Amino acid sequence: MKIAVIGTGYVGLVTGTCLAETGNDVFCVDIDVDKVNRMRNGEVPIYEPHLDVIFDRNIKAGRLRFTTELSEGLDHADIVFLALPTPEDEDGSADLSYVLRVAEDIGKQLKSYKIIVDKSTVPVGTAELVEKTIAAQTEVPFAVVSNPEFLREGFAVDDFMKPERIVVGATDETAIKEMKRLYAPFVRSGNPIIVMDEKSAELTKYAANSFLATKITFMNEVANYCELVGADVDKVRAGMGSDSRIGNRFLFPGIGYGGSCFPKDVKALHKAGKDSGYNFEILDAVINVNDAQKVSMVPKIKRYFKDQVAGKHFAFWGLAFKPETDDIREAPSLYMIEALLELGATITAYDPEAMPNVKAKVGDRINFAGSMYEATENADALVINTEWSIFRTPNLETLKNNLNQAVIFDGRNLYDVNEMALEGFHYISVGRKEIS
Repeated sequence: MKIAVIGTGYVGLVTGTCLAETGNDVFCVDIDVDKVNRMRNGEVPIYEPHLDVIFDRNIKAGRLRFTTELSEGLDHADIVFLALPTPEDEDGSADLSYVLRVAEDIGKQLKSYKIIVDKSTVPVGTAELVEKTIAAQTEVPFAVVSNPEFLREGFAVDDFMKPERIVVGATDETAIKEMKRLYAPFVRSGNPIIVMDEKSAELTKYAANSFLATKITFMNEVANYCELVGADVDKVRAGMGSDSRIGNRFLFPGIGYGGSCFPKDVKALHKAGKDSGYNFEILDAVINVNDAQKVSMVPKIKRYFKDQVAGKHFAFWGLAFKPETDDIREAPSLYMIEALLELGATITAYDPEAMPNVKAKVGDRINFAGSMYEATENADALVINTEWSIFRTPNLETLKNNLNQAVIFDGRNLYDVNEMALEGFHYISVGRKEIS
């Protein structure tokens, strides 16, 4: 099938590459000339495990091409995916300006029937807005489909190639038939293609992300309470997660969620509810608790250093909002950086992938190390923000020798409390006893 994907961010590039991998002829469209040239030369502009392999394979096979011209992609395609950014607006709503601007351009250039697919995460009613925007510019027939993505950064290729479900929001029978045909190779194991109306499809994505964010946040609140009463959140989590009605995923406590999806999607659903006269009170709490959780290590740091944080030097392990990505959007590490710098501390950080992005954001306000151990040299304490695999089994002797004091503030609960006690560390984590 002939496909165009408008936008080559995380969603667009993964979508285009994976559709090419199943034999489709794909044009990816982006207005960034430099980015398009780099992709034409085989450079993947984002870090996403396994994407580079299929990206290179499909470019060489001629199934994956790139252009800056919308008309080229539009003339080529039968199905056009809109994978455009919908950033958080000042009032918390989703900014649809990119989506609607491209929809208007499509309407002006449409020459024959196309299926226009909203792949971006958008609020309820967006498919209707896109349809009206295109229709205002053309009399050529077309269909608009809502097809939300459920990709986890770090696992996006696997999630696209082996989806748990595919949601198609459409009422146009031709569009439904073609979307089923497009996705048939991805659901051969029997996972469902769920067809529904456009508004329900749009809400499904927001509801799913908001529920997962709520689950994470509830566990963080339980962890905070464990610290007050002397319970162990690891044992509580195991007891809860063994209940099949709850499940054990997204029950790991830490220093809050971040990234490009959960923060803006929760706020967007909350704002959309208000616009419709409904207050999502649960989401109110989720937003407030997560904001506080991102800097929940700061009071512990202040307490340990008896409020004498000025002049202290901290090593940071991890900057990305989660492992296996270079994405730092709403990353807790950024909030920790600002909080500690404001207290007069200095920081040397290490992350396997995200350091260039953080450096572009904070400049020379912090230092960056070439390795995880280099970051800890002459530091007064280690702060762990991201649970990269390389941080899970460190050389504790090297770590202890590098640090001025054997102190770890672990925002991701990477280590066993009792083992750290035996190794002589003062170890402070989330929802578990503090040991020294």
